[in-house]
Amino acid sequence: MATLPSFDPRQVPVQGTDLHLPSPQPASLTAKAIAARFATPHAWTPEVRKEAKFIDRAPAHASVLIPLVQREQLTVLLTLRPTHMNSHSGQIAFPGGKADPEDHDAIATALREAHEEVGLEPQFVEVIGQLPIYTTGSAFIVTPVVALVDPGFTLKPNAEEVADVFEVPLEYLMNPANHRHHVVDWGGEQRRWLSMPYLDGNTERFIWGATAGMLRNFYRFLLD
Repeated sequence: MATLPSFDPRQVPVQGTDLHLPSPQPASLTAKAIAARFATPHAWTPEVRKEAKFIDRAPAHASVLIPLVQREQLTVLLTLRPTHMNSHSGQIAFPGGKADPEDHDAIATALREAHEEVGLEPQFVEVIGQLPIYTTGSAFIVTPVVALVDPGFTLKPNAEEVADVFEVPLEYLMNPANHRHHVVDWGGEQRRWLSMPYLDGNTERFIWGATAGMLRNFYRFLLD
């Protein structure tokens, strides 16, 4: 059974932020610009491809949907996993999950899981590309599928899989000044990871781990 490392990520000291790195230009954070970026092949280097393994289990293929909601400024739709989940419980995540044999590709998995988890209907979703495979410390081999989402949707979260659904401005997540670096000793080795805490009203949305790692790769994709 996959379990979280035995530490509270909020209590791990911040080693530093990336104030020295540039932010993507606002014009590059529009739906049209991001779609064009995917449509035009270019060389770039993902920063995080594989986390340090923290559990022995058979690898499993999975997909997540990175839903860019087309509001006045793009937002990213995220979920909070319930604390009873077997893997990554209580964490903030993209809609997604393990591939089923019936799924003909990673996109099909991402769309099916998003519909099952939060009730996002496929007719509101326009897939525009994929980011490189990301392997989690819990042995999930994840394909991030990026999509534009029409804001006319109505969500119906599955309480067994989702404790909350919320949106965070893409501009905030793509600003490296909000990317915090952490290091913790666990399992006989140093584990490094990112966090991107976001204050949503009075609620801190503590985005970290695999979700933050994939967002960091998205930042590199949009910047390079």
